[in-house]
Amino acid sequence: MDNSEKTVGLLGLGLVGKAVTHRLIDAGFTVVGYAPSLASREAFRDLGGCPAGSVAEVGRLCRRVVLAVFNTDQVENVVEGEGGLLSAAPPSEAPRMVINLSTCEPERIIALHARTRERTSFVEMPISGTAVQIAKGDGVGLVGGEPDAIESVDSLLSVICPRRYTVGAIGAGAKAKLAVNLILGLNRAAIAEGITFAEKLGLNTHAFLEVARNSAAYSQAMDVKGKKMVERDYVASSKVVQSLKDFTIIRKYAREAGQALPFAEVYIEMMQGCVQAGEGDWDTAAIIESVRRQTSPRTVEHGASVKAN
Repeated sequence: MDNSEKTVGLLGLGLVGKAVTHRLIDAGFTVVGYAPSLASREAFRDLGGCPAGSVAEVGRLCRRVVLAVFNTDQVENVVEGEGGLLSAAPPSEAPRMVINLSTCEPERIIALHARTRERTSFVEMPISGTAVQIAKGDGVGLVGGEPDAIESVDSLLSVICPRRYTVGAIGAGAKAKLAVNLILGLNRAAIAEGITFAEKLGLNTHAFLEVARNSAAYSQAMDVKGKKMVERDYVASSKVVQSLKDFTIIRKYAREAGQALPFAEVYIEMMQGCVQAGEGDWDTAAIIESVRRQTSPRTVEHGASVKAN
């Protein structure tokens, strides 16, 4: 099938995978995709994609393959595991290209690149943005890799992310994405706490959100998540479990560097609370529900207190 530069493989057909499918098909690409879930493959077909029966089949049909899987384990597995991309001969003599969009552990991605560099050319571009933002072309790509490898797939990267920045060698993209996600997650937490506080003070939260968006407290996260928080709309464009996964990696690397991240620790506890409440597959805006569940003793006159309900 790989008879033109307009054929691309895609592994991972979740929120990001679907958004990337939209962008590639709209740009005239034929997209051959695979995910273990039959329902995901059928939904992918409905989008105009060509479902494959396995990872290896994608590898046989496509020289260039985009990864949009959940975590580092899955990236390693689909590239070099049993039945992975490297188990299949590419459809042409040109070098195989792998573009990883997943947020991963940097050192493991560096090691994977070192292990496989004789058999494939590897570029990373984790994307900052929700699936909705990515589909609209508003995601920001954080590109890592060797200059020649990046140049060879830049036309494809430009379709997925019109806005992108080359941040260094393999691993640098993952590191930049983790640092960005740290700031972004804490922004969401601050917005959730601010809206909850306004709500407890008796303010109209829709009106308050508009005030906040036009105040010195503004952040883009207000545009993306604020209305969802106010309306309790938790249809996912980015999931709680994904954010918890990313922050767990962030904490691991911070500890290895000897750096405490006190706000990140609180954020992780809040995400864990959401998961325990059955909200793991909800949108990350559901962090406001974790805030709402936090209570403290109510103070009254003369320093007395009563227990909150």
